Amino acid sequence: MDRSYADAIAALNTLQSNFAVVDLIRKSGNASKTAAIPEMVDWCRKIGYEPSDFDRMNPIHIAGTKGKGSTSAFISSILAQYLPSPSQSNPRLHKIGLYTSPHLRFVRERIQINNQPLTEETFAKYFFQVWDRLEDAARAKGLPTDTSAKPMYFRFLTLMAFHTYLSEGVDTAIIECGIGGEYDCTNILITPRVTGITSLGIDHVGMLGNTIEEIAWHKAGIMKPGVPAFTAPQCATAHRVLEQRAESKSTTIQTVPTDVSLVNIPLGLAANFQLTNASLAVQIASAHLLALGHPPPLPTLPLPAEFIRGLNKVRWPGRCEIRYERNISWHIDSGHTLESIQAAATWFASQLPGPISAAAKRTTRVLLFNQQTRDADALARALHRTLAYALQDNRPFSHAVFCSNVTFQETGFRPDLVSINADLQAVNELVVQKRLAETWREIDATTETKVVRSIEEAVDWVRAVAGQATDCLLDGSGRMKVLVTGSVHLVGGFLEVLETGAKGE
Repeated sequence: MDRSYADAIAALNTLQSNFAVVDLIRKSGNASKTAAIPEMVDWCRKIGYEPSDFDRMNPIHIAGTKGKGSTSAFISSILAQYLPSPSQSNPRLHKIGLYTSPHLRFVRERIQINNQPLTEETFAKYFFQVWDRLEDAARAKGLPTDTSAKPMYFRFLTLMAFHTYLSEGVDTAIIECGIGGEYDCTNILITPRVTGITSLGIDHVGMLGNTIEEIAWHKAGIMKPGVPAFTAPQCATAHRVLEQRAESKSTTIQTVPTDVSLVNIPLGLAANFQLTNASLAVQIASAHLLALGHPPPLPTLPLPAEFIRGLNKVRWPGRCEIRYERNISWHIDSGHTLESIQAAATWFASQLPGPISAAAKRTTRVLLFNQQTRDADALARALHRTLAYALQDNRPFSHAVFCSNVTFQETGFRPDLVSINADLQAVNELVVQKRLAETWREIDATTETKVVRSIEEAVDWVRAVAGQATDCLLDGSGRMKVLVTGSVHLVGGFLEVLETGAKGE
C-alpha cells in the first residue's frame, strides 16, 4: 500500500521530543551530548551506512549562531550556476543537495536538490525507506518497532537527508548543523570538502554554554584534519578558540572579511548584514570548486559571472522578506537570537524614513512578535532598543500584538508545523505572550498591545488596525508597515496564514 506525504508527516511527528524530554536534555549536562555521535553512527548502520559513505556527497558543513541558513543558501545558489547548461560545457556538478533547519511551511523544505524542496511523493518514498529499515533492524533483534526503534525528529530527518542524497546521486551537499557542532548529529561526516562557521553569538546556552568561548568550542567541532575551514569575522576571544581548535584538529581556519565590492551586486537576500554571509559563501564555494578540480574562480576581480548570478538569484523565504497587501507591507524576518533580532530591527529601520519627523511619529506601525522557548523578554527589549536608536524615536511601534505559534484559530497547527517542544500549559495559557505584553508596556506605555492565541488571529487584528488607520497615519506608499519577527516557527506559521487566505483551508 502506498503511503502518502501526510502519512510521513504524521509518523514523523511521533518522533518529536515533548517539553519534559527537551528540558531534561538541557539539564543533563555533557552526559547526553557526548553520546550523541556514537548513537548517530549506530542509527546509520541500522539503515545500511557507515559514516565514511557520506564522503560521496562531497559535503560542505556549516555551523554558526546566525546566518547559517542564509550562508548555506548563498553557497547552493552559487554552485547551482555550475550545473549543466549551455555555458557549462564540461560541468563538474549535476545535483546539489541542501539540508537546512528548521523549515518554514513544509518539512520537505529541509531537504532540497538543486534548490528545490523534495516533492511530496519523493519525500514519502525516502522517508518510509528509512522508517522501514529501522523497523527491520529492530525486528531482527527481537525488539519493539515502536518509536523506540527510531531516533528523535531531527536525527531521523538527518538520516533521511543523507540517504536521499546518496540515493539520488548528489555530487555536492551543503549540510547545515542543527545545534552546536561538536555533538550535533550532522557531525558524523568524516571528510567534508570544506567547513564554514558563520557569525557567533549567545544561543542554546543550556546545551552549548553561556559564554562565547564555550559556544565557539562547540561550533569549531565540525572542523576536520586537512579540510579547509573558513569563518566570518568573530570577536577576539571567539576567534582565539577557533584557532586553537583548528590547530588541535590539524587544520587551519581562515577569517573571511566582509567584501565591500559585493555592495555593487544586487543580492537576492536584502539587508546589509547579508554581506557578511555572502562574503563567506563566496570563499567557501570557491574552495569547494577547487577541491572538485574545477579551475579556481578566485581570486579574481570582478567575481565570475556564475558567482554574481548565484548571489543575485538566491531566495530564502522569511529572511528580510517583504510582502504587500492593499494597505499593509509585511516585513518578515525570522530573527530569534539577540544578534539576529538586532539585525532584523536594523533592516526594518532601513525601510523607514529616519530620523523620524514629528509628523511621521504619528505613523501607524505594528509589531507582530513571538518567541516561545528563548528569553523572549530580552529579545523584545533588544528589538525596541535597536529601533529606538536607529529611528531616534522611543515609540517605534504604535501597536504590538503577541501570539503563540499556533497557526489557526479553529484547527490549530498545520501538520507540518506541529511542535510539542514547548511547555503546552504555558502555550495554552499564553504565559509568554502576556509577559511580553507587560514588558512592552514597561518599555513604551503608549503602544497599544494585544495578546491572542493564534497567528491567524494576530493577522486579523493587524488587518483591522490597518483598516482603521487614516491615510495620514500610513507611510508614503499608503501601506501600514508591520514587522513580523522573533521566531522561525512564528514566521513559518505566518506565511502559511497568508498563503492560505488566513482560514487554514
